[in-house]
Amino acid sequence: MGFRLVTLNLNGIRSAASKGFVAWAAEAGIDCMGVQEVKAQHADVSGRFDRIGDLQGHFHFAQKKGYSGVGLYSRKAPSAIVTGFDGGEFDAEGRWVAARFDTRRRRFSVISCYFPSGSSGEERQAAKYRFLECIFPHLTALAAQREFILVGDINIAHREIDLKNWRSNQKNSGFLPEERAWLTRLLDAGLVDVFRTLNPNPEQYTWWSNRGQAWAKNVGWRLDYHLATPGIAAKARRETIYLARRFSDHAPLIIDYDFGL
Repeated sequence: MGFRLVTLNLNGIRSAASKGFVAWAAEAGIDCMGVQEVKAQHADVSGRFDRIGDLQGHFHFAQKKGYSGVGLYSRKAPSAIVTGFDGGEFDAEGRWVAARFDTRRRRFSVISCYFPSGSSGEERQAAKYRFLECIFPHLTALAAQREFILVGDINIAHREIDLKNWRSNQKNSGFLPEERAWLTRLLDAGLVDVFRTLNPNPEQYTWWSNRGQAWAKNVGWRLDYHLATPGIAAKARRETIYLARRFSDHAPLIIDYDFGL
């Protein structure tokens, strides 16, 4: 018995579908999948992308059309769905959807979350810092209440090993000292970067710029994560960054866990 969990920033669900994402996801043996940057509204998804094969989708859409939005697909019906976490600025941007799979013996959630990017300027970088400040106590409190795996594009490369050109990116959003320190603090508080427990190797990237020949030259960043509470993280067995086909500027990150829902 196993649990296959995938995360993928779609950079638009309709765009990713045009590149074969839906057919791939239906055949990939997925138990649960978090997607980010859906860039769609309910009317765009309903009847088209709310089911993929045996997977039922649950979404948190941004109020602004064509912006952000997250989804979570699951083979097993959740005991509850929770959308949003801050009740304000970031809930309006559609950045959090959680599926609970609770039983009498276990309280467990899978969360699809999309952290803001600060790369478009100082205003969005300030918003990113507000997001980090807001979500930190939420995650630590949640970890005290239940086991969970948060998957998503967190828009932070943690260590020098996590991006190709780290020296030239030390003043760029995604690799700023304050962002990296925040992630270190989160891991010190008890959450686990599951991929790195399984794969310590360099050049393991999940995002490549569309500029130049970043994909061809593997000039990438590791921005997509499974962040888990320790008990669940210890059950991770295999990791794969799926590179055979491209559905967006991000690659699917697949981790197989040794447990069942």
